[in-house]
Amino acid sequence: MQSARLLGAAATVALAASFAASPSALAATNVGDGPISPNLTKISLLNTNDFHGHFTKDFACTVTTAQNELGATFLSAGDNVGGTPFASASQNDVPAIDYLNALDLKASAVGNHEFDKGFADLTGRVQARANWTYLGANVYRAGTTTPALPAYKVIDVNGVKVGVVGAVTSDVPSLVAGDGISGLTFGDPVAAVNRTAAQLKDGDASNGEADVVVAEYHEGAAGGGDATLASQTARGGIFAKIVNGTAASVDAIFTGHTHQIYAWDAPAPGGGTRPVIQTDYYASHLGVLQLGFDPTTKKVTQYSVTNREVTAPTAACEADARYRSAATIVDNANARADVIGKQPVGKITADITTALKPDGSRDDRLRESTLSNLIAQSYVDSINKPGRPGGVEIGVMNPGGVRADLKYGTDGTVTYADVAAIMPFNNTVQTIEVTGAQFKQVLEQQWQPEGSSRAFLKLGLSKNATYTYDPSAAAGSRITSVTVDGQPLDMGKTYTVASNSFLVGGGDNFTAFEAADATRKDSGLIDQSLFVEWFKDHNPASPSFAKNGVAVENQPKAVTQGEEVTFTVSGLDMTSAGAPTTTEVEVFLGTQSLGTFPVQKVLTTAPPFPTRNETATITVKIPADAMTGAQQLFVKAAQTGTTVTMPVTVVAADQPSPTSTPTASPTGTESPTASPTGTESPTASPTGTPTSTPTSTPTSTVTGPPVVTDGDQSGGSSSSNGGLFAGAGALFAMLLAGAWVLGRRLS
Repeated sequence: MQSARLLGAAATVALAASFAASPSALAATNVGDGPISPNLTKISLLNTNDFHGHFTKDFACTVTTAQNELGATFLSAGDNVGGTPFASASQNDVPAIDYLNALDLKASAVGNHEFDKGFADLTGRVQARANWTYLGANVYRAGTTTPALPAYKVIDVNGVKVGVVGAVTSDVPSLVAGDGISGLTFGDPVAAVNRTAAQLKDGDASNGEADVVVAEYHEGAAGGGDATLASQTARGGIFAKIVNGTAASVDAIFTGHTHQIYAWDAPAPGGGTRPVIQTDYYASHLGVLQLGFDPTTKKVTQYSVTNREVTAPTAACEADARYRSAATIVDNANARADVIGKQPVGKITADITTALKPDGSRDDRLRESTLSNLIAQSYVDSINKPGRPGGVEIGVMNPGGVRADLKYGTDGTVTYADVAAIMPFNNTVQTIEVTGAQFKQVLEQQWQPEGSSRAFLKLGLSKNATYTYDPSAAAGSRITSVTVDGQPLDMGKTYTVASNSFLVGGGDNFTAFEAADATRKDSGLIDQSLFVEWFKDHNPASPSFAKNGVAVENQPKAVTQGEEVTFTVSGLDMTSAGAPTTTEVEVFLGTQSLGTFPVQKVLTTAPPFPTRNETATITVKIPADAMTGAQQLFVKAAQTGTTVTMPVTVVAADQPSPTSTPTASPTGTESPTASPTGTESPTASPTGTPTSTPTSTPTSTVTGPPVVTDGDQSGGSSSSNGGLFAGAGALFAMLLAGAWVLGRRLS
């Protein structure tokens, strides 16, 4: 793994100043591929993060080889269990624990997934089986500053006392079900690490002493790979605080949680640099850190750091007792899981997947997917079965809970293992009663708080719930309309929502659910088992490519008889496997078709999120004889089944006096002598309604990527100019005739 060592300008200045202020003999430096000086005591540490039960013989050989070469001590930055593949999850992660025991894991920061089944499970079943110590310096008993977990562990490495301090992301309450951590609070991880490091260096043996201190943070940079330390610290937030705020007494920083890979040299307080490392995830790499400790000055003055890629087992590994023990656990666990997993539960007619990224990889959490929506629908269907609580109106699924895809394979068979791999957390399914206003807020919270690891998290919804949004609107006002069971969302009405306990408990920052927490009820059913049952009841299952959330800019709220309205739709299609591409849409007012319009194939990936593809700017004329009052304007895509529903109020047309009729139509689409009551020339109508036989194709303007800022009046499209003329003409008519006109938003 190539180490990125670029520093931002400010960091470079700080580094230069610190070198000037401190003797160079005490400055820690990266020796790169060179050896640690023989005059120094070598401290070799191995690290993993976000292991998530991915036990393999490859990783076992890589670890044992490094242990034998370097005499290294094995550590972890957390998430050893939880969120695991079927082979581990189907056996309650027992094989994962035994495997890490076999590899002699010594200490680990606690990760958020260690709390998936609650604090009691962690401190009871998990810690009792694990030979290593879980560390959480910032995990406190609720209402106190008393640590609920050990804050550190001192390990003898080559005669040197190494203090390992662990801390977990303070976001744990938004990442796990609240019931399991109800007696805990999660503080600032940096403050907790600094407090503990100070104790380990204060000369008081009663609170622990260490020669060298390393931090294990289950928290990290949002980017890795080609990203630089400077780019990631410039983002601010917790990672910048870890890099710049961790005390000088901490000699090295291991990180995790964000599933990135990097090995960076960060400026250390007092001079020199110190390593900041994260080792990818799912045991694809092994972090290898060597520190050179000066026994005279009691300082770390040199280090080397790399991420070693996992490789296939060697003959040397086969001869190693530690490797053979781990390999046996792998074989036994896979054999048992194979028996469990082969049980068929149903069939699918085609792939049902998460959203695919532009490079074709899975799990684009910015996008709607066939699988997330299917799971949301399964919650509704399952809880509404006879003998169940019932009454569920909306199903919701968080994208991070969908951990694998369903592939058709040779005959579409879905096994227990296939389903279990999708939802490995074994959350209970719960219901909660929310008002329409609260549910709208839940949808608003798909746009995550500033500084979150992901800017947007697309919720899966049951098929009866759809919405429109304005991607350029201000936070908290992006959702422009919501429809449930064909009717506009009633803000004061109560709706029963079903989902997993993680999301209903406010996980992933969907805190709007918390306002209705008193109505939360546990079904006592496990999501994974319920999904297996659902497949058996809905055999075969098929993907639905109908989107429930579509972007609409300049969405009309009121329309006038005989007048045109222009709006832009985008994000009409999914990116799940097999998703068709929309090439045209048909627009309806109620049941009356207003015409068919082409759609341009466009992908918008830049903010504002979410990313969107397929777009069209559509101009339709409201029929002159349209029924006034509340109606719905629909945009329907036959190829996918997507229906965009926009509640509108139809307003009666004005009746200006003949002497005040403008000599030119404000819209430029009908004859100056055309009647405002809808008796215009048939050749000018784009609607295709029975009142006028069209002889030309519908009016439609298709643009490039959707406009992402409100109020764009650059004159780049004829529809914008037409809208301005329409506004001017309407104002002119008001002044001359004294008639009222309902104002509408100009595009």
